Amino acid sequence: MNVPKRPGEPDCTWADISKIRRELGWEPRIPLEDGVASVLAEIDAWKDAPVWTPQTIEAANELVGALVMGLWNRLSRHQDRNAPFRLTRIETEATREGLAALAMLRRQELEGFVEGLFGKEEALDLPERAHRGLGMLSEMRALFEGAEAVARDETKPGTVRDMEKTLRLLRQMTRDAERELHAVLLSCARARRQMLASLPAQKPTLH
Repeated sequence: MNVPKRPGEPDCTWADISKIRRELGWEPRIPLEDGVASVLAEIDAWKDAPVWTPQTIEAANELVGALVMGLWNRLSRHQDRNAPFRLTRIETEATREGLAALAMLRRQELEGFVEGLFGKEEALDLPERAHRGLGMLSEMRALFEGAEAVARDETKPGTVRDMEKTLRLLRQMTRDAERELHAVLLSCARARRQMLASLPAQKPTLH
């Protein structure tokens, strides 16, 4: 079958995953051969897939940008030590679907935080506490990703008790992530204030 080429779709691509590997410790879970086999096995599902247009691509990019920056703006408003940030709360049942949805949400929130923090920069000179916090958040992100993968894998055995225990662990990890997010923000805000305070004051020139 022939799937029409999408606007902006390259003839080939060389994906660079070095940044997400470095900052978040991410690694591909599916080998290339398995991924191609999966696409070919479901190729018929693409027969009626909508073709992307420049307008729909722009709308999708705006949506993703709004989601990422929305999380960052919410985080930035919580730089008060007495008002710690809370990640999104959703009703979660101790089922495979519920665990996968919660783990995916937490993974995406942590990725959005790092994306908002770094912006277009490849590296930042962060305070030591912020750097340590990002390391811990990277480990948590990997754990959320692993939990999502296990929850979606129906070949993995799991009892109701196992799922209830996993849900409790995900909730505890949520609290831990909130604490580290808050610490990173406070550390960056403190460093910014100290930098501004160290700048020499200049009197305005009168004309």
